[in-house]
Amino acid sequence: MGLNKTGAPWLKGTRLMVAITSVCSMAFLLFGYDQGVMSGVIISNDWLNEMGNPDSVSVGLITSIYDVGAMFGAILAALTADSMGRKRALIFGTVLLIIGSILMGAAMEQIMMYFGRIFTGLGIGYIVSIAPVYQSEVSEPQHRGWLLACHLSCLLVGLALAYWINYAFYFYDSAIQWRFPLLFQITGCLYILLVTAWLPDTPRWLMFHESSQEQGISVLSRLRNKAVDDPAIQREKDEILQAIEFESEAEGSWVDLFRDGGCQGHKRFFLAVGLLFMQQMSGINIITYYAPTLFQTFLGMSQERALFIGGFLQVWYLCASFLTWWLIDAVGRRRLFIIMAAGMALALSAEAICVEHGGQAAGIAATVFVFLFEGCFTWGWMAPAWVYPAEILPLKLRAKGNALAVAADFLGNFIVVLITPPAFDNIGWKIYVIFAVFNVVSAVVCWLFYPETSGLRLEAIDELFADQSSATQAPMSQAWYRKLQWGVISTAKAAVKKEKEQRQLERKTAAGHVEFTAIEGLKGTAEEKISGQHIERK
Repeated sequence: MGLNKTGAPWLKGTRLMVAITSVCSMAFLLFGYDQGVMSGVIISNDWLNEMGNPDSVSVGLITSIYDVGAMFGAILAALTADSMGRKRALIFGTVLLIIGSILMGAAMEQIMMYFGRIFTGLGIGYIVSIAPVYQSEVSEPQHRGWLLACHLSCLLVGLALAYWINYAFYFYDSAIQWRFPLLFQITGCLYILLVTAWLPDTPRWLMFHESSQEQGISVLSRLRNKAVDDPAIQREKDEILQAIEFESEAEGSWVDLFRDGGCQGHKRFFLAVGLLFMQQMSGINIITYYAPTLFQTFLGMSQERALFIGGFLQVWYLCASFLTWWLIDAVGRRRLFIIMAAGMALALSAEAICVEHGGQAAGIAATVFVFLFEGCFTWGWMAPAWVYPAEILPLKLRAKGNALAVAADFLGNFIVVLITPPAFDNIGWKIYVIFAVFNVVSAVVCWLFYPETSGLRLEAIDELFADQSSATQAPMSQAWYRKLQWGVISTAKAAVKKEKEQRQLERKTAAGHVEFTAIEGLKGTAEEKISGQHIERK
């Protein structure tokens, strides 16, 4: 199939959705693996000797320069993803990641490791900018949230896998201790390349960029496993074309990210960028990257014990993420942002108290609060934060806007990872207090400005912002404190409620139709039986 935009014609329905979801999930698994693998590498004595025994600032730079590469990878995706399409862009980013992995695994000195980290970052930034857009554009609204949550669970699979591979190879006293973990991720890259070759591009991209709509409609029918002339396919096609027509008055240029464009495009872009930046300001990466360092430096554990507890921390992280599959749609994105940001603030405050107090009991409590913090993060700010930008952005800005939001995420990641080693050295436990304050600010910002998107079609989200008055003014009947909120929040709340009621009505109607059909069948059978008895009597 190669770079064919419509993929393999025999791949359809559930098989096609599973294939797309597996590829997008693998992109996030590799993202998680890269986030976790360096935590074991940077405390390997063989790696430290090979790199010339770098100081804490150099170690922080080697670790964090990956995020600079990822930030530019996301920007590169913003420049090229619309013209290339989701499928080809995913393949291109994976090739960059393979180059980076080889450079890191074969590194003989710091400069080679720097270039390896940059290329790896470029590849990861590129593919994780594309994957959520790809998934959101092929998924049905009632399944979109939990399918995207699968990606983030796979991120945590990658994170846990990195920790346990580091632990397994800790017992090898040679270069394989760190070279194998760095090279292992190439296996995931090969999976993406092999499977993506058989996949189609998204119906929305094909209808927007191709001169003929036939390819897009054909892919849509295969995704839903229904005939092209099926009413449901025609209705979804019409909604997509209507959204394209509404947005096509102005092509999705870079300037459109910063102006209204008739659909509040600039405000929606700022929501997307702000959310992923706030995700990094939660302080998650002072745990993800430096958990073993925390356990060694502040809690007095040995290197082996620190790696072992770090591995179990990531197993908990993964197990907790499965609850998000249900929470993300049942509770909603907005509530999770607010509640879990408050939870993270409390956990970090308690962590600071325990670390400052010291002692065995405080060390045990500090470890518990690290686990609690990661639980709150994965329930509220892992999957929901990655789902939201691809949902909130209009079609013409989705690839560019989502890519720049991911760039903001990696910028925040870079800042946090770079400052953490010297911050641990200089201010110690107070760094937890700083990030606790950031989480309080995030909770307030989300309450004020972030509308709910759970269960809404992507085109229905566009409609929320099309009415300028409802998107800017809060209803006068609301309580005074709710008037501080952006007006679209109440509009979105009403739309989500209406959508849920509509789905419930459709389910009841469908159930009633099945029941009516069954009754009619029984009635027909009874009539046939009576008629037969009447003939027999005659």
